[in-house]
Amino acid sequence: MTTTNPQPAVGQTDRRRWIALAIMMAAGFMDLLDVTIVNIAIPSIRGTLDASASQIQWIVAGYVLAFAVGLITGGRLGDIYGRKRVFLLGVAGFTIASALCGLATSAEMLVASRILQGAAAAVMVPQILSTVHATFPPQERGKVFGMWGAIVGLGGLTGPLLGALLTAWNVFDLAWRPIFLINLPVGIAALILGAKYITETKAPYRLRLDLVGVLLGTLGLLMLLYPLTLGEEIGWPAWTFVLMALSLVVFAGLVAYERVKTRRDGSPLIELSLFSVKSFSAGIVVQIAFGIVSGIFFLVWSLYMQVGLGWSVLQAGLTGIPFSLATAALAGVSVEKLVPRFGRKVLQAGALIMAAGMLLYLGATELFGQEITSWHMFLPLIVVGAGMGLIVAPLANAVLGDVPVQHSGSASGLISTTQQMGMALGLGLTSVFFFGVLGDQLTPATLGPAFVAAFQNTLWWVAGILVATFLIMFALPMRAMPQWIAPPPEPETEAEPEPAVPETVGKAATAAEPV
Repeated sequence: MTTTNPQPAVGQTDRRRWIALAIMMAAGFMDLLDVTIVNIAIPSIRGTLDASASQIQWIVAGYVLAFAVGLITGGRLGDIYGRKRVFLLGVAGFTIASALCGLATSAEMLVASRILQGAAAAVMVPQILSTVHATFPPQERGKVFGMWGAIVGLGGLTGPLLGALLTAWNVFDLAWRPIFLINLPVGIAALILGAKYITETKAPYRLRLDLVGVLLGTLGLLMLLYPLTLGEEIGWPAWTFVLMALSLVVFAGLVAYERVKTRRDGSPLIELSLFSVKSFSAGIVVQIAFGIVSGIFFLVWSLYMQVGLGWSVLQAGLTGIPFSLATAALAGVSVEKLVPRFGRKVLQAGALIMAAGMLLYLGATELFGQEITSWHMFLPLIVVGAGMGLIVAPLANAVLGDVPVQHSGSASGLISTTQQMGMALGLGLTSVFFFGVLGDQLTPATLGPAFVAAFQNTLWWVAGILVATFLIMFALPMRAMPQWIAPPPEPETEAEPEPAVPETVGKAATAAEPV
């Protein structure tokens, strides 16, 4: 039966909906862990598998690349074949790939398994936001996105700490392998419980997979993200810039083809009409800018503490606790309490507060130099985390708020893809803001001061990008996002079957199709 309202109203169905959300967020938490946890174990992996520098680089970058290039396609697959079905497929693939990573007997096998893991995450992750968009009424989405923001904060905290602990404990003489094997019980539980509790939703009319769009989109993203991700490590040869320039040509071809595909059968990979929604198009630009900040700061911050200051992995991980707790705490407050009243101003305040935190951090490094301690970083990290909490949770809701339900999968994939693009660009910019200041001729005596100076230079740039992000946010709708504070949904009623192809591509959906 097709209903005009996919959200259950009360009772047992409502409870199942929240259980389904917990299951999907647990799976999303696995992805967040695997983005950060592997960096901590790199020295152990290198020693155990005798991996080269290039192979170590691909263990990290292979996951990021596969994840980024598959997100848009993964989101659209959920629209077409059912978000529950595709989510469970992604969880199964992610669990199998995690097992292969943990059982890897060579660096080559680990690289291949990490690429498979990233591809499975690209199928799994977009279904989380799109299912929330399809199954929760507008007035409840703020609470849900607040929870998601808290999960993001906890993921940033737990990944480095858990990776350090599991590697240091050397459980059953497995060294680094438990950082991947820990995903197995979570993935198996998510498969069993997800099959029982998650409600199937899909686009309310039949869509077809756009294979040409998938090919062009994947090619364009690879041509852009491959040199951005690896350029600094290989010295930015000329071909990296040529490849990035040619990616723009491929993207232009993708846009032209998607217009033809829309007129032909209404089933493009990327629904171009989404960009006519002001909140979506402006939010995408903000996502890129925010991704750049994340890509620059977190890498440089880790290098500064572990290499520049000579801290242990565990000390560096513990130092990040104030930041993660502040992010998690403010994420929920921002969506549930502040955004309904102040709208866009909350996100803008978050950008300025983060910038202020970066300047506080800069002042601390100037004052204490290499004698700085974790306690000296406490206040700056609280401020930076609070600012991030004000942005990370409401931003996703702001971007998706006015998106038609039938395109929520495609839109979710675009959101995650653009954030990954921003992070890759940020990683590339570290060669200018951080490594460019370090120089090549470092001695043990000059190493620490050089890292402190490079970190300080980076903080100036990050603060500047955050101010620019504040200005970009003026393009977001000023109102308090009525989608976030809409009245309760109407009772369920039966509706006429939808046509095979919509009369007007991009019109707002009024139904989801339970399967």
